[in-house]
Amino acid sequence: MRLTTKGRFAVTAMIDIALHGRSGPVTLASISLRQQVSLSYLELLFAKLRRNGLVESTRGPGGGYSLSRKAAEITVADIVLTIEDLGASKIRPRAAGSDNEPGRCEIDDLWASVNLRAVEFLRSISLQSLVDEQKAKGVQPATSAAARRTTAVVGTPVRKPFVVDAPNSVFALGRRHSTSS
Repeated sequence: MRLTTKGRFAVTAMIDIALHGRSGPVTLASISLRQQVSLSYLELLFAKLRRNGLVESTRGPGGGYSLSRKAAEITVADIVLTIEDLGASKIRPRAAGSDNEPGRCEIDDLWASVNLRAVEFLRSISLQSLVDEQKAKGVQPATSAAARRTTAVVGTPVRKPFVVDAPNSVFALGRRHSTSS
């Protein structure tokens, strides 16, 4: 089993949907902005996630992606195995007596066992537990569908401009200094 950047980005995007999707589908554009992941890359990942039944898509205005089942029912293993195209047969150790390959060494059994333990560990972590960790760290979900769409369209929330209360030239500095004396 390989844990790659694809798997990491997929888990991160799924956490984002679980956090921000309470009031409706989440657009890939908004995930892209929040997580700093390319939109085209997310499209590839979400095609696999949708095909394997982890997310559902909604088309049209107000559309996007939502989890296909509760976050507590989705494990990190579900996400990673989907993205890495690993089936259960690729992570299961071989049965005793199935060693028909000449020269196969015992180290293969060790790596098969390591892979199995890694998958067991990832199966023990639910998407909901990762969402709860993010909330404990202070990450706030989007409050409404309009806020999610505004962020996705505009890019970043509108901030009050920083106003510098300083003279913009030597002459203005002189005038300011002479009026205050």
